[in-house]
Amino acid sequence: MSDLNKDNKRIPAICGGSPVRSKKLYYSHQSINEKDIQAVVDVLKSDYLTTGPAITEMERKLCELTGAKYAVAISNDTAALHVACMAAGVGKGDEIITTPITFAASANCSLYCGGRPVFADIDPETYQIDPDEIEKKITDRTKAVIPVDYTGQTPDLARIREICDRHGLVMIEDAAHSIGTKYNGEHIGRIADMTTFSFHAVKTITGGEGGAIVTDSKELYDKLLLYRAHGITRDVSKMKNTPDGPWYYEQVALSTNYRITDMQAALISSQLDRLSEFSERRTKIRDKYNEAFSKMPELFVQKETKGCESTRHLYILRIVPEKLRIGRKEFFEALGAENIVCNVHYIPTYYFPYYQEMGYKKGLCPNAEKLYDEMITIPLYSGMSDSDADDVIEAVTRIVEYYRK
Repeated sequence: MSDLNKDNKRIPAICGGSPVRSKKLYYSHQSINEKDIQAVVDVLKSDYLTTGPAITEMERKLCELTGAKYAVAISNDTAALHVACMAAGVGKGDEIITTPITFAASANCSLYCGGRPVFADIDPETYQIDPDEIEKKITDRTKAVIPVDYTGQTPDLARIREICDRHGLVMIEDAAHSIGTKYNGEHIGRIADMTTFSFHAVKTITGGEGGAIVTDSKELYDKLLLYRAHGITRDVSKMKNTPDGPWYYEQVALSTNYRITDMQAALISSQLDRLSEFSERRTKIRDKYNEAFSKMPELFVQKETKGCESTRHLYILRIVPEKLRIGRKEFFEALGAENIVCNVHYIPTYYFPYYQEMGYKKGLCPNAEKLYDEMITIPLYSGMSDSDADDVIEAVTRIVEYYRK
């Protein structure tokens, strides 16, 4: 069979044509160089594998990057969100407002503390949590707001900060996607009361796993340190009893072990030195995609939040179903046949059975639900070549041209 149809258009591989690529291209992949490897080896040869100087250095670099006064390295962003909620004083019956288009941890963190997540709908063009929707969901039980920097962009952080200040709410920015992103000219990390980061394997910077929290508040910083390590302190000023020796410590709160290792911290520190390289490459690929896809009325290109200069973590390809003869599932499968391995970020959190059993129902956030029905995460990472990006564009173009109405 010829790879061309009667209109001289390439036939998608799923319909019998030849795939754009012979080798699979995944939606994300880490970038590890020899310097990164040596940083981990140096720790393995040192006296400290955990709670050592590599963690202190990682925290110093995060403060330098963000401008925040304090940084707490932690095991992952889920842990960071949990201890941030603890430090914020979230307890039984408290409500936290967040977006449904996020990984479940952004909502689960309130449940860990006995609270309850409340979902606010998104802006249909930027896909970020809508400040107007946040304001509608505030009640006398609201304790905090957790805006998520979805895809690496920020929401309207200035507006959310104003809302939180006016209502006396704690603002916890989930910046799992946005290391390297700037808002109104400054790196994110100082607008919220606490800002959390992720260094999972698919993120812009990786430690394999790992996370961090930055804050300008000494009071919050002290709580974060305490909750990172079992609620145990060696600080005499925080003890209830008089120490009976230099070995003495006390548990003054209930928490768990959320420490990170020096091996992970060393890798993260080394990767932080490469952040500008990663940011520039991701931005170039994003721009290349935007230029190509904005010319196709069958696709919608995500809009940028005003004032945000994003290091894009995810690129969301959004189909316009009214202009295609196939839906998202078929489009996803067609890209897979071209050896473009995609994903979907995210299933609305309240769709999950666990949340449904708590009484959450579909229909809460119409914009988020419509986005979920139409979106696909296509490959975007710093190690992609221009040829890789061209392959993605060619595969998408081939499918659009074949299935357009």
